[in-house]
Amino acid sequence: MDNKIIAVIIAVIVVVIAGAFLLNSSSDTVTIGYLPSDHDAALFVADAQGKFQENGINTKLVQFNNGGDLMTAMASGDVDIGYVGITPVLSSISSGVPVKVISAAQVEGSGIVVASDSGISSASDLAGKKIATPGEASIQYMLLQYYLKQNGMSVDDLKVSAMKVPSMNDALKTKNIDGMITFEPYVSIATANGANLLADSADILPNHPCCVVVASDKFIDEHPNETQTILKIHENATDFINDKIAEGKTSEVVDLLPADIVSNKDTEADSLESFPFLSGLDDSYKQDILDFMDLEVDLGVLKQPLSPDKIFYQ
Repeated sequence: MDNKIIAVIIAVIVVVIAGAFLLNSSSDTVTIGYLPSDHDAALFVADAQGKFQENGINTKLVQFNNGGDLMTAMASGDVDIGYVGITPVLSSISSGVPVKVISAAQVEGSGIVVASDSGISSASDLAGKKIATPGEASIQYMLLQYYLKQNGMSVDDLKVSAMKVPSMNDALKTKNIDGMITFEPYVSIATANGANLLADSADILPNHPCCVVVASDKFIDEHPNETQTILKIHENATDFINDKIAEGKTSEVVDLLPADIVSNKDTEADSLESFPFLSGLDDSYKQDILDFMDLEVDLGVLKQPLSPDKIFYQ
């Protein structure tokens, strides 16, 4: 056979194989876990605006009840990327789950809310009361521990139970619980419905890190370009949110959020404006996480500190 013909055949085969590889690569689905919270607004905005698809990334968004459940899914390899609280992330890394924090998402944004007729107006009034949390693996549970310790108490002084966050407000209304520590927008929803805010997490622990973006080590190693693209998408969505809030156009962000989070557009706008949204991993934010980690060690949430290379992507 003529050498030129052989060369052409080989070239065609190479092109076909390369095309098949690219087709298979582009059809891979990135599974992103999240919580029913507007802390994850950057994810919702990016998804609603079609930014993942624009960049050739097929995504599957999966909701979890709490950060502990989400991190369990990451440990089993069912989730590639997660928008989740820093407390379950640190606990998971400490337990050997191979994940890294790749970006900040927001800070603060939680609160202790009590029924208006509960008789609770101070930390000491919580003694013996039924208080719901998203679960012991959550950052809210850790904040409750810290708040009580600062006031000479512990969770043993309360009747603490785990509950799905979207169910807490109904439980508060029906007097099945006396109070709750939860994340936004459920703090704003509760107070809009007449409940009292006992303590905002901004007052409990100012500027504390809350939700972060994490990725499995496997995803980072096998998809470095996609990881960088996802980080850029997150940054752009965060900038969009902050710009709209600064312009007094928060409603445009609200319109991009999932319906199951937005109970009332005005209440949701108030929630979004109540805590800062962030992206990236600068030295200051990393130090905030390390300081937060040390606090968790003091509280017994973590057995020992983790080295920065175990926590951070870059």
